[in-house]
Amino acid sequence: MKFHAQASLLHGLSQHNNTIILDESLKQSAIPAKLIQCYVAAHYQARIDPDTLTLHIGQHCEPLSKPMQEYGTQCALYITAYNPHSQSQHIETNLTASKQLCDLLSSHSSHIFAGKSLDPAGKWPAEPSFLALGIDLATSKALGRQFDQNAIVWIDFDAIPRLVLLR
Repeated sequence: MKFHAQASLLHGLSQHNNTIILDESLKQSAIPAKLIQCYVAAHYQARIDPDTLTLHIGQHCEPLSKPMQEYGTQCALYITAYNPHSQSQHIETNLTASKQLCDLLSSHSSHIFAGKSLDPAGKWPAEPSFLALGIDLATSKALGRQFDQNAIVWIDFDAIPRLVLLR
């Protein structure tokens, strides 16, 4: 029965407006379905002065399309270095990893904005994150894996955030 429920949830996620990029990875993922569901429901915020924009998986984000056009970028990455593989880490470990990620992102993009990932249900604490414009999918996946993340959010020219599973 448990397998059927998980298979049903995964089918629903993969069918919802292409919410999950790389549908085959969803079927083969080591990430529990409930955790994937949490990632899909999360609010991904970034501060692009003077506004804060919120990304929702699978939904066009007009406030993001404007800076993408303004800066001449065709894609963007939303990523955190906090809590690798969704395992809580000591604050100092998270801060160090976040600084390293910011430094690395700076070598790939000159348009990086601080943000935070929020759980609308309030069960998970907010995670400091970054929105970096102009980072292609292959590089985005490599960065996510380098920081042992389960997933990243990647945005193509259409300004629709997509969840990309990395394991």
